[in-house]
Parts: sequence; C-alpha cells; structure tokens
Amino acid sequence: MTTFFKELLEYNYHFNQFLIRKLSKNSGETTGKAILLQNHVINAHQICNSRILNEIAFGVFQIHSLNELKQLNTQNYQKTLEIILTKEFSQVIEYTNTKEQTFTNSLRDILFHIINHPNYHRAQIATECRQNGLKPLVCDYIFYNQESKNN
Repeated sequence: MTTFFKELLEYNYHFNQFLIRKLSKNSGETTGKAILLQNHVINAHQICNSRILNEIAFGVFQIHSLNELKQLNTQNYQKTLEIILTKEFSQVIEYTNTKEQTFTNSLRDILFHIINHPNYHRAQIATECRQNGLKPLVCDYIFYNQESKNN
C-alpha cells in the first residue's frame, strides 16, 4: 500500500504543479474562480496534513500567490510522503473539521481524500479554462501513468 500511495501522491503533486504553472502562464485568461479553486486544493491538502500531525491549519479558502502555491504544494508533498513512510495506514486520527464537528478516520482514508479531493476541483478548473479559451489540462491518472512509463 505504501508504494501505491506514493505513486498517487506523486501524481497529485505533478498535476498541482502543472496547473499552478498553467495559471501563472495564462494569468490574463485565468479567472479568479480558477485561482480560488487551486488555492482551495492546496489548502485542503495542508489541512489534512495538519490533522494527521496535529499542526496549525490554513483556512479552507485562504489565498496565496501562485508562487507561494508552488512552494506550499512541495511542502504538502514532502510532509505527506513522510507520513506515508512513517505511520501506519490503520492509525485512527481524531480531528475537528472547519465546522467544529469532531470526526475519526483512518490514516488510509485521509490519504485517499488528499488524492481524490483535488480531482473534483480540477474538473471545475478545466471548465473555467475551457470557458475562457484555454485548453483544459488532461489530468486523468491513467494518462499520467502512461506518460510516466513512456518518459
């Protein structure tokens, strides 16, 4: 399971970095909504890490510069990789969400959320790009996996 989560984490990191670069490169055609959504993706990942590590979390819709997003994405990746390598997937994490509700989830489920949650928002960002004349990013895992094997 460790190898699988590492591969998924690398996929997530790759497309976050790619999208941040695309948003930076096309800043004139990029909407505020696309930037807000990418901020949310990075913030949500950091929030999940903070729940696991009992650290201070960002706000869900806290805004960072695109340059900061690249750095935060790298920090998120490194922290989650360390979590994957050092913690048990069955470990139960208790945390309070942004609505002050207390939950418990396994580390495995939180890690899956870290990987799965951005896909929903990447689809929203792709729609924003398309509506503003930009070619949307193909970010399916199977596509990424094939590209990785060919490089």
